[in-house]
Amino acid sequence: MSAGARVSVEPHASREDIDTVTSGLRDFNTEFLGPPVLEPLHVLLRTDGGDVVGGLLGHSMYGWLYVAKLWIASEFRGQGFGRALLDAAEREGVARGCIGIHLDTFEYQARPFYEKNGYRLFGTLEGYPLGYRQFYLAKRLDSAR
Repeated sequence: MSAGARVSVEPHASREDIDTVTSGLRDFNTEFLGPPVLEPLHVLLRTDGGDVVGGLLGHSMYGWLYVAKLWIASEFRGQGFGRALLDAAEREGVARGCIGIHLDTFEYQARPFYEKNGYRLFGTLEGYPLGYRQFYLAKRLDSAR
């Protein structure tokens, strides 16, 4: 390590210090990938009365769509709404020019559901959370064009 610098763990780092690290990494990545264009994605499932009873949240960036969260209230599960949310997200991904969509799920969640809908496992994190595994899945969208 170079003289004149030190490593410190700072649970309460300032917003300015966090922004310095974030912008430094963004600038470095931009040299290789161009500027990041992150577009949020919100696909909601509403009752006829307008209440939200499910949804898919994510974003697109660098030609891929990421599903961060997919949730459906228990009384609406098993009725095809999960597939409908994924379909809507995939169509939007294609419209945005994305070549694929990726997500992660804990082992007690929905891996079989995603695989049934064409997603393929590309990674597993053992012991996260403790006693479980986290699965990483992806599906190509560029063949839909």
